[in-house]
Amino acid sequence: MPRSAASDAPPAAPGAAGAPGAPGAPGAPGAPGAPGGSRPSLGQVLDFAWGRGPFTATEAMAGASLTRSTTIDAIDTLVEAGVVRELPNARDAGQYSAGRPARRFELPSDVGAVIAIDAGDTHLGVTVTDLARMPLAHRRTDLDRHHTVGQRRAVILQHLDAALASSGVPRDRVLALCAGVAAPVARNGSSPPHPDGFWERTNPGLAELLAGWAPVVEIKNDAVLAAAAEGDLGEAVGCRDYIALVAGERFGAGAVVDGHILHGAHGGVGEMVLFDHVRGVDSADGLGPTITRIAGELLASGDAAADGALARLATEGLTADRVLALAETGDADAARVVRDTGAFLARVVAVLGSTYDPERVIVCGAIAESIQPVLDAARDVLRPLLDLPAPAILRSKLGADIVLAGAVSTALAAARTVGLPQLVARRLQG
Repeated sequence: MPRSAASDAPPAAPGAAGAPGAPGAPGAPGAPGAPGGSRPSLGQVLDFAWGRGPFTATEAMAGASLTRSTTIDAIDTLVEAGVVRELPNARDAGQYSAGRPARRFELPSDVGAVIAIDAGDTHLGVTVTDLARMPLAHRRTDLDRHHTVGQRRAVILQHLDAALASSGVPRDRVLALCAGVAAPVARNGSSPPHPDGFWERTNPGLAELLAGWAPVVEIKNDAVLAAAAEGDLGEAVGCRDYIALVAGERFGAGAVVDGHILHGAHGGVGEMVLFDHVRGVDSADGLGPTITRIAGELLASGDAAADGALARLATEGLTADRVLALAETGDADAARVVRDTGAFLARVVAVLGSTYDPERVIVCGAIAESIQPVLDAARDVLRPLLDLPAPAILRSKLGADIVLAGAVSTALAAARTVGLPQLVARRLQG
């Protein structure tokens, strides 16, 4: 089951159940309550049971702050609804021998499922998991960036249908869905118009398209979901001020300040077009294109060895991973590319540090796997660029699927606070 957010657990990460800005947070739609307006005790016991594993009525009574009779009545109602499962008692399980054994219960992870979608510019990922994050189905495919809005919508629905069919989960047990897109996303799930139509293509009306798929459907910016993933599972667990910097092809930033994921009026917090206007950065291109650009400029300048390994690599096609691998061998020209890329990244981090005052900046995405030498180089030049204390620059360990991981975290938070109580209400109503 997902990590518990009960009173004895650490503060919830951004995007997790109970976190600021998450479903069920104060002021957010779908705040936790009694299923379908029924007895509040049902919601309190459900919230206690989430992520607990086996529990007894005595433990639920203490955790949910209810009387014993109210607790037992709520548990029995949830068992009758098929949401909580009664387990063999301790004696029957061979774990207890003296006195009257206590009844034991659990909220099974297969009572429902969530769907996570990563709809990037040129890729689509769809994952279905149970309530313990166990993957039940996963699909990934390339997308044609020249697709029309209608074609992209059709492809997303096709792979969504296929993933759910592969998972074996009935549609009525999908408790929440979260989709990440490469566009700013307003609170209603829409994206503002882009001068080139890019945002409209990457978010082709998904809030409307997916509205009937689950009790809660959320559309989020991909960097926002990267921040949710880092706060829930990664380098920002327990941190209240950090930036998740998606840094592959284009920069995007998920900003967390005082424990809140920032969005803005149009969802545009973290849009990095501002770097087009920053001297020494001059572009929102991410670290992948930047490494190849710097390597190409070094070769064109004549400062690299004409017969060196970097020059030979250029004949095969310069790519960021090849340049970084060459630097690992000790090649002097590739090492210079790493140092110059580090200085470039330091300027990016300095702008983010002055704007948001984060404790950590976490470089995310597939490129993070091999980017450590660039981060080391950036640290060497960052300090003089800031008046504030410099943030730590860290490498994400969540890999290329970090947006999907954040979408799962966000969908599970919504399932806990909204989807599961609604499932109970439907079952109690017959």
